[in-house]
Amino acid sequence: MTALKNDRFLRALLKQPVDVTPVWMMRQAGRYLPEYRASRAKAGDFMSLCMNPEFACEVTMQPLDRYPQLDAAILFSDILTIPDAMGQGLYFETGEGPRFKKVISTMADIEALPIPDPHKDLGYVMDAVSTIRRELNGRVPLIGFAGSPWTLATYMVEGGSSKDYRKTKTMLYDNPQALHLLLDKLAQTVTSYLNGQIMAGAQAVQIFDSWGGSLSAAAYQEFSLAYMRKIVSGLIREHEGRKVPVILFTKNGGLWLESIADVGADALGLDWTCDIGSARDRVGSKVALQGNMDPTVLYAKPEAIRTEVGRILASYGKGSGHVFNLGHGITPEVDPEHAGAFLRAVHELSAQYHE
Repeated sequence: MTALKNDRFLRALLKQPVDVTPVWMMRQAGRYLPEYRASRAKAGDFMSLCMNPEFACEVTMQPLDRYPQLDAAILFSDILTIPDAMGQGLYFETGEGPRFKKVISTMADIEALPIPDPHKDLGYVMDAVSTIRRELNGRVPLIGFAGSPWTLATYMVEGGSSKDYRKTKTMLYDNPQALHLLLDKLAQTVTSYLNGQIMAGAQAVQIFDSWGGSLSAAAYQEFSLAYMRKIVSGLIREHEGRKVPVILFTKNGGLWLESIADVGADALGLDWTCDIGSARDRVGSKVALQGNMDPTVLYAKPEAIRTEVGRILASYGKGSGHVFNLGHGITPEVDPEHAGAFLRAVHELSAQYHE
């Protein structure tokens, strides 16, 4: 494989010295970019983009071509490829988000779920990873990802997006054995899926626990964090002669940072409700931190964006161990020029913290 020309993202995740704070954006390949919208129109629909390695590569590269400041690429895919591979029949309704043809509601449903083979049942994702890695040619590292078992389970039990996770939480309290079986199957699947991505060329991986913050403190520990711990313990942590860092991101998980830091990952993603300086004090040198600007700041003028970038950098303070990111995904209405101003500000303002 080609040597990395820019490895500051990987170095920061391992708390090694860097020249400037590395930066990437969750959903950096997405609807805010006109070139992405053109590719999606050409592909026909979202799933056709995901399931065609050439299209997935094309849209992964688009933000890198537009923004030379980006220090990482992230695989273009979706967390719901896993439930789809388990036979649930993923589809997207216009304006409604993801839906499944089959919904999980009983122990029998869960017992019948297969554990997919990442190379056979999700081979198009592995092909996308290897295609993107080849196209990157050492430019920046490639991030692979998956959803957390709890987050995936909510979609599988609810049949799509949910505001209150009523069906899943009812299962959690009324039939915890069933939910544990589902989460265990998902943990096995996510582990093999991420290891498949690593073997195909992903140089870091992130677990998106998008809905972990909807749980009570006790339920979070038992039904979300325990399964992420299981995944982290089963991941390939070194490949191609260097470490493969693991990032855990629980949205609205700021109350539990100490517990999350004990799981064994290399970095924690923070949403914008946490102060990053306080988070650094709480977790010490145990993990690196990724985040955590409110994505809506990108609607503001470039001067205001720059001010907020400066505030977050100052809050984190001197030294490595910080990957700058948004606290969640960039939204479709953002002006691409504002995203560029954000990325430039991170590199320009962060050098002073790495002298």
